[in-house]
Amino acid sequence: MHIEGPGKRVTIYIGEADRWEHRTLYEAIVEVLRAEGCAGATVLRGVMGFGKSSRMHSANILRLSEDLPVVIVFVDTPERVDAVMPKLEQMITGGLVIVDDVHVQKYSHA
Repeated sequence: MHIEGPGKRVTIYIGEADRWEHRTLYEAIVEVLRAEGCAGATVLRGVMGFGKSSRMHSANILRLSEDLPVVIVFVDTPERVDAVMPKLEQMITGGLVIVDDVHVQKYSHA
């Protein structure tokens, strides 16, 4: 796959405990992105955060949280992002989704 030039970056903020069809939501999202032929995706686990409810989620041992923040980021062509977004919107019932226009300088693998 070769991507250079205009692209879109999608950043999805959800909770670690969010589910989709008996799986973690972040795993299900990454599986959809892979099945749709997206260039790649990264899942990041946060150590602390809060969302709309203002409830604090923390990895602090004294405040063990089972619902830490999770961020999924992927970058692809505008066409591929536009094609996959309807599927993701069905899956994400709570959270935050941001789509940015970006310029892909280089995308390659060894």
